[in-house]
Amino acid sequence: MIDQSTIKGRLVAAAMHLAAQSPWRDVTLIDIANSAGVSLVDLRNTFSSKGEVIAAFVRMIDDEVLAQTQFTQRGRAQTTEDGAPSQTSPRDALFEVIMARFDALGPYKAALRSIADSWTVDPAIAAAVARSQVWMLRAAGIGADGVEGRLRAGGLTGVYASVYRTWLTDDDPGLGKTMAVLDRRLRRGENVLKQADSAFGKLCGFARSCRDAVQRRSTTRDKAAANRTDEPTADDMENIPPGALS
Repeated sequence: MIDQSTIKGRLVAAAMHLAAQSPWRDVTLIDIANSAGVSLVDLRNTFSSKGEVIAAFVRMIDDEVLAQTQFTQRGRAQTTEDGAPSQTSPRDALFEVIMARFDALGPYKAALRSIADSWTVDPAIAAAVARSQVWMLRAAGIGADGVEGRLRAGGLTGVYASVYRTWLTDDDPGLGKTMAVLDRRLRRGENVLKQADSAFGKLCGFARSCRDAVQRRSTTRDKAAANRTDEPTADDMENIPPGALS
């Protein structure tokens, strides 16, 4: 739930309440401030656009999911026999994390539908969602750093966006349709990422081979230069044109 003990929390909670009651396109920052009982000065010092308000909401959901995931992982570790590590596959772990996210979003579904109806690409929201995917991967114990991590995060963003649209219209309390689509998309994405990881590994191997070859040639050239003297050799003398030294 949104912590309303802070100005930011009150503004975000007010925004979600107003979005659930009215079309999001009609809600203004002034409306949000008035509903939250926040002064315009505090509003200005906290948010400069509605997109920033939603981006803050996304980060609050991140915090809730990460806290819940950490608790779940700790509980699972305690029940594992003989202290053995969990055998949950990365795909299953990611499935649990994303479903935990949808559970956290549940109380705000009406507001999120309103926001989706008037969705426009907003840099603040896009950046927040992209960062969320990185943290969802980390919560599932999947690497999210480096080139491979960015590749996974980009793939997960597409998966999440597709499943999110399904979730918005899934009114089944058990979210059966959402889970089915998520499972199917994760399995498909897993196969794509395996192929991409394989191709990336081959590319890295090729790059390392090229680097090693250049280093070997450079080393050989340096050794040859170190062994060379300033005095011409017999072979060098044979190649000097007659009269060149006179």
